[in-house]
Amino acid sequence: MTWTTNDIPDLSGRLAIVTGATGGLGLETALVLAGKGAEVALAARNPDKGAEAERLIRSRHPNAAVRFELLDLASLASVQAFAERRLATGRPIDILIDNAGVMALPTRQTTVDGFEMQFGTNYLSHFALVGRLLPLLIAAKARVVQLSSVAHRSGHIRLDDLNYQTHYSPWPVYQQSKLAMLMFALELQRRSHAHGWGLISVAAHPGFARTDLIANGHAGKPGLFARGARLLEAVLSHSAADGALPILMAATLPDPTPGGYYGPTGFQEMKGPPGVAVIKRQAKDADVARRLWSESERLTGVTYG
Repeated sequence: MTWTTNDIPDLSGRLAIVTGATGGLGLETALVLAGKGAEVALAARNPDKGAEAERLIRSRHPNAAVRFELLDLASLASVQAFAERRLATGRPIDILIDNAGVMALPTRQTTVDGFEMQFGTNYLSHFALVGRLLPLLIAAKARVVQLSSVAHRSGHIRLDDLNYQTHYSPWPVYQQSKLAMLMFALELQRRSHAHGWGLISVAAHPGFARTDLIANGHAGKPGLFARGARLLEAVLSHSAADGALPILMAATLPDPTPGGYYGPTGFQEMKGPPGVAVIKRQAKDADVARRLWSESERLTGVTYG
């Protein structure tokens, strides 16, 4: 039987935070969560887009408890400020979906803190965010969802140069960031079990979803590669709403597998009904995961205790 949003239970009284929720997958995810009764925080960096997203969600769900909250994942100071505001409320967080990201930037760019933009935005800031919100996540025995990608299959964690200060190339860097997200989900689950945090840490990927992520990256630039990407998109992709289904499954299944991974179940996991996705061998390397975790704590200054 195919899983759909009709299978999501009532989420009234639950607080969900979705990063990058002002467009694309994040907005589609937030729309459904709000429609199921969750209080939803749209954590993103553009207030104008945040206001538009709020209006859209309320137009579909007039009684939605939804609000924009400023979070720029290209700045660790912004991550810290966001977390401090949430901690000040004392409100436990039931669902955290680390969705925001950038993809295959043609040239090497850096965050405010000097990290390579894809690694810093997609992974390091989410690592810091979860660490800073940990007390509120533990209080709710939260579901924590990391957004990975089929790109993790070709990923490699470059421990000697995580920020690609040399030999930058758009796709290997993106692949590393998405492999890091999946490894983070698995290692967070191991540590939750070891320390008794009570979290359920899972990951999901959207397959090949039609969003602005591709247009804003390498594939969106003129040339043969871009034309090829558009051709593949026409054949193999599905909508952002369909791409959000594995994310919603990971976030709301009553009995998910701790450390589980969810994605489309069609050809090469590019599109199709949501279900269990394949985790490639390198993502299961616990030794690399521990070393990545230690380095992430050093780079961000955020420790999990």
